[in-house]
Amino acid sequence: MSSIDTVNAQILELLQSDGRMTNAKLAEHLNMSETPCWRRLKKLEETGIIEGYQAHLNRRKLGLGVMAFVQLSCSEHDQAATAEFQRIVEVTPNILACHNTTGEDDFLLIVVARDLDDYSAFVDSTLRRLPGVTRIRSNLSLKEMKASSKLPVRGSDQLVSSPI
Repeated sequence: MSSIDTVNAQILELLQSDGRMTNAKLAEHLNMSETPCWRRLKKLEETGIIEGYQAHLNRRKLGLGVMAFVQLSCSEHDQAATAEFQRIVEVTPNILACHNTTGEDDFLLIVVARDLDDYSAFVDSTLRRLPGVTRIRSNLSLKEMKASSKLPVRGSDQLVSSPI
């Protein structure tokens, strides 16, 4: 991990709140001129700390009322089965995230669907057909209390403080 100074941490915080912020506005917030601000921003992009920019969409307004946390256990762990599993997961838009995990199950997925019937059809048509899957356990979200993709960013010279 590269060391992030306070100014770069502020840039990252501001852009996580508003990814469409112009360089001029960003420089204004940081009380610096535009050219050094732009150079810092480009460096953050070139080093891969900033991977891209995207709009944050409201899933419910798009008709995706169900969010499920799905635990999968697999019997096959060879390279070919794993590669095919990963390929299917990567091209399936209803799967928002997939993590290979420790513990009782092999994978944890975050899946969205229109409703319970749509989710049931997704389980039958996609999850049950994944290579080597032996067990599927779903936990449906009853209430989304926090949803964020913002990462905690701090400069190398800043201390971590607890909000509690």
